[in-house]
Amino acid sequence: MSLNLDEKDLKKIVMIGDKVLIKPKNPNLKTSSGLYLPTTAVEKESIQAGYIIKVGPGFPIPAISDEDETWKENHEPVKYIPLQAQIGDLAVYLSKSGYDIEFKGEKFIILSHSSIVMIVREEGIFE
Repeated sequence: MSLNLDEKDLKKIVMIGDKVLIKPKNPNLKTSSGLYLPTTAVEKESIQAGYIIKVGPGFPIPAISDEDETWKENHEPVKYIPLQAQIGDLAVYLSKSGYDIEFKGEKFIILSHSSIVMIVREEGIFE
């Protein structure tokens, strides 16, 4: 399924929960022996890579209440367990679990944090 968005600015997009917005990395269309592959063959690979553009707040934690009166409203703000993925990381993900969207003529993928199998973070990786 593909979705075409006509918004003016990427900053207006807000990711929900454990969702991540990824800009796919340009696939290598050439094999090591020099053969050129069609784009459709590369897109069918089960694992893809891309850069994380936006991340959601994380996994929501249910509010714990000591009150016996469950009918009362709970005014505590929602708390989240943050995601490991951060903006700018290179993510290796399962391609079949994402949703393709098009934004200003560019392809992006929305997927759950659990679909990411590996993250490459440039700065401070072994500090």
